[in-house]
Amino acid sequence: MSDVSTIQSHLERRFTDQRIVVWHDPAGEFAESLVSLQLPDVEMLVVANNEYGIKYRVLVEAPESKFLIYRPVLDPVGTANWLWDIELAYGIFTADRTALLTQDLGLVDSSLAEEVSAYRTFFRAGKRTQVLKELIAPEDDAARVKAKMCAVLLGQREHSMSELTRTLLVESAKDSDGKYKALVEFDLDTFYWEGVSKIYGYTSDSPTVADFVLWIFRKAIDGFSADSHRSYREIQLDFGSFRNDRRSQNALLVLAKTAAEALDYSSLIENSTFRDFAGNDLFAEIEQRIISDLAHTIEAQATVVREVLEVIRSRQSSLWIEDYRYMYGALGAAAAFLAMTTDQVLSIDSFDEGLRKYSSDWYKVDQLYRQFTYSFREAEFTKPLEALRELVESRYTNQFVYELGVSWQQQVDQRQQWRSDELRNQTRFFDTYVEPVISDRDKKVVVIISDAFRYEAAEELGARIRKEDRFDASLEAMLGVIPSYTKLGMAALLPHKNLAYTPKGDAILADDQSTMGTINRGKILSAVGGTAIQAEEFKAMNAEGRRDLFKSHRVLYIYHNVIDKTGDDKQSEPRVFIAVEETFKEIIELVKKAANANASNILITADHGFLFQDEPLADAYILTEQSQGDELLAVNRRYTVGRGLKRTEAFSTFTSEQVGLEEGVEIQVPKSIHRVKTTGGGSRFVHGGASLQEIVVPVLIVKKKRKSDLRSVNVEIFPETDKITTGQLVVKLHQTEPVTDKVQPRTLRAGIYVGDSLLSNQEMITFDQTSEDARDRYHEARMYLGPTANDFNNQTVEFRLEELVSNTNHWKVMSKVQYVLKRSFTSDFDF
Repeated sequence: MSDVSTIQSHLERRFTDQRIVVWHDPAGEFAESLVSLQLPDVEMLVVANNEYGIKYRVLVEAPESKFLIYRPVLDPVGTANWLWDIELAYGIFTADRTALLTQDLGLVDSSLAEEVSAYRTFFRAGKRTQVLKELIAPEDDAARVKAKMCAVLLGQREHSMSELTRTLLVESAKDSDGKYKALVEFDLDTFYWEGVSKIYGYTSDSPTVADFVLWIFRKAIDGFSADSHRSYREIQLDFGSFRNDRRSQNALLVLAKTAAEALDYSSLIENSTFRDFAGNDLFAEIEQRIISDLAHTIEAQATVVREVLEVIRSRQSSLWIEDYRYMYGALGAAAAFLAMTTDQVLSIDSFDEGLRKYSSDWYKVDQLYRQFTYSFREAEFTKPLEALRELVESRYTNQFVYELGVSWQQQVDQRQQWRSDELRNQTRFFDTYVEPVISDRDKKVVVIISDAFRYEAAEELGARIRKEDRFDASLEAMLGVIPSYTKLGMAALLPHKNLAYTPKGDAILADDQSTMGTINRGKILSAVGGTAIQAEEFKAMNAEGRRDLFKSHRVLYIYHNVIDKTGDDKQSEPRVFIAVEETFKEIIELVKKAANANASNILITADHGFLFQDEPLADAYILTEQSQGDELLAVNRRYTVGRGLKRTEAFSTFTSEQVGLEEGVEIQVPKSIHRVKTTGGGSRFVHGGASLQEIVVPVLIVKKKRKSDLRSVNVEIFPETDKITTGQLVVKLHQTEPVTDKVQPRTLRAGIYVGDSLLSNQEMITFDQTSEDARDRYHEARMYLGPTANDFNNQTVEFRLEELVSNTNHWKVMSKVQYVLKRSFTSDFDF
């Protein structure tokens, strides 16, 4: 309520039993308020050297009417005051602002009038007063009133020390001080710092928010350990809230960067190792130290993969993880890669054994190399990983790829026919995977063909698809065609009886029909009730259009090209592993759109694989010798198609009949991983040859399920007592099962409550262990009781695990257990 409305209320009460009210306002404080008063049937008279006239008016001219006589100046004393008799008869009304404010705020403690008076400037703005009135409770004492005044100035409704401090820290992180200056302007900064001193323990002759921030981080570095004077439990609890609460988390990260620099934290941890920082994510410098030390340790192979992966897993909940996620990804891949390739024996006793070993095990090396290279390229800071990168690059090219290429080449040299008893030939893809499904007239198939989507990438995609709700995926391998390039690979995937080169070698014919381009492939598919479409066109269609397309065809081939398009361009060639990541996302999108169009049988395959090394190859891997022959129809770094080709030790030579094509041409591919030296284009991304990376082609069989099959891991609470007797409680938690494709990680919030009142810190815990060993899946929640817990001593409290409801800010209780709070002492307070 404003001053005017308060005064009017008092005056209305006066006029209920008297007709004249004399209002003394010697300072003229309320002169402007007169026009705002609404007093029906009351005439207002202002004293201005007109006392006789006023007296004549109220006593003679209108002896029955009501009058408000406003006197804005000091009145004469005694008989010199011409209105003295009226004042004696009716009394004097004064509108003391402090008394009115205290009454208007609804405060019952009369002693608070002095506090209100001391902050008169605060109450000059009616809006501030009105907002404060909404926050005030009748029983509030002076401290609470001033705390709520601080809240008003800071533009919030919460007045606790933690919320006032949170607001000032967020403002400081923005390099701003407008709200803090408001506290100073209205003389409430002293009150705030007195509260900070009493509650948190921070003291200074000239306190500032910046100095307070440094003090907080110094205490955090020391673990908020108590000293001889006091405990720092309150700031420890609130600091945890500031860092984990979405409202202030980013601000605390900004302040942490400033504090780390000011405190020279890097020098304090210079000699630390990654093992010294379990559960510590105070500063970004900790992540940098862990990464640097892990890189050196992995490079020296002075640790086991399990330890590295456990450290990386534990860092995923760090507040700094987004800045370092790719670096940790690179470290994990490097550790696994080096472990797998150390003392690796790449012997192959037969053609089929080579295919079997690669499709079951060796592909993982290519996969780990890709994952390392991708993460390294995406990382913002790579200097700590440079030496590790050189080691990975050298071992991949000079050991794994080269030695595997040499060993595999021995089997390729012995082949008279390009076929296998271990893997189905790519040329039989339609007969093997599509025809058996559509032979049932009620079933249909969608085939997604991604250019150069190699086997190891398909394995990872399968794992990602299985993590999607209501999807399953299984991976098989095919023996790709020779040469392993787009024209022939795409043709091999179509329905046909025979494949052949055109006389000029510029196209592949399937049963005498051209297979070049989407339109021609669609014509070939139309014979079996199918059609073909480009991925971009399919995605651009609306949902109804996609359903109609699928409904009107038994077979739908969707052609996707990101990897090959990226790798075939010298400028974009270095981004080929980034293109693989993009392909994962795009294929999953295609799968979902196809499923929404009612497709339940989806196949994902490729025309060929590829070889790629992130660093340019040494000259030793580049052939200066060129293919020669009577007629060269197509020449590439990894293959030549022609007639009358000259046989040489540098190349493997096949007739078209030997590789399952109609007669008429010969094919040469460089042995092992060698490239033919040609002008233009890149040499790091290639395909067309006979390496395992090029010719082991994936078939990912995706099934859409009707019912949801995803769920989060189960977590149980194992209390070791039913009482809390100190300010700290450790609760044992158990992730009852490992995380798998269909059993997903879970992040829960732990805390101790009474009703809706939080009595402790809140700890975020991610349950994401994949270990089969139950002992690896135990966690501890360390709870610290705050000062409000003292109000519930000898009462029952609850330890709760809560989960955030998806796409909301609401937390639901997942599990809880009760304790009796039996502490033998109480301490501290908050306002």
